[in-house]
Amino acid sequence: AVVYAVGAIESGEGDDATIGSDRIAKALRDAREDENVKAIVLRVNSPGGSALASDVIWRETQLIKQSGKPFVVSMGDLAASGGYYIACGADKIYANASTLTGSIGVFGMIPITGEFFENKLGITFDEVKTNAHSDIMTTTKAMDEYEAAVVQDWIVDIYDQFITIVADGRGMTKADVDSIAQGRVWAGADAKEIGLVDEIGGLDDAIEEAARLAGITDYKMKY
Repeated sequence: AVVYAVGAIESGEGDDATIGSDRIAKALRDAREDENVKAIVLRVNSPGGSALASDVIWRETQLIKQSGKPFVVSMGDLAASGGYYIACGADKIYANASTLTGSIGVFGMIPITGEFFENKLGITFDEVKTNAHSDIMTTTKAMDEYEAAVVQDWIVDIYDQFITIVADGRGMTKADVDSIAQGRVWAGADAKEIGLVDEIGGLDDAIEEAARLAGITDYKMKY
């Protein structure tokens, strides 16, 4: 079975231009539960996206490994951030020499639009809240120092989770992953040298390897 994960990663169903976590997770689950499927290849072409949606997909890849079915990843033009998150637990990872790989990092962004609405449109906002920080994620005013520190802690926690699953998936220490992570992007050839990728090759190479790992020579593809 070949599952295509193409586009930015988001929660929900997604569409042909995005990776919806529900849809891709279901495709992986269907392939895992199909007794006629002996090996699974995930074709990734993604700049990343939602950390939560990436984690939902990653969990399905781990269930595939637990099932005993070979799981191989083929990276297209890019597998960055969440795109690498969903790939790092594979039995084997293939990339092109120029694949944009890694970008193991996390950022958070909250736009502040209160002054824009007031100055440009004459719209102001009132609020009622039950504690001092009930509106921590509001876009109508800037965060105070405490709220900014809380959001920063969230980002650090997600980053720690990211490098942990990469370390587990790639047989590395967290310190080693951190040294090549921090949001940096590597070409596929360089990613192979530092352990983020196993082989340089395309989708056909990944399919052949999945079949080899499954011990089959006579097979057909299911997309």
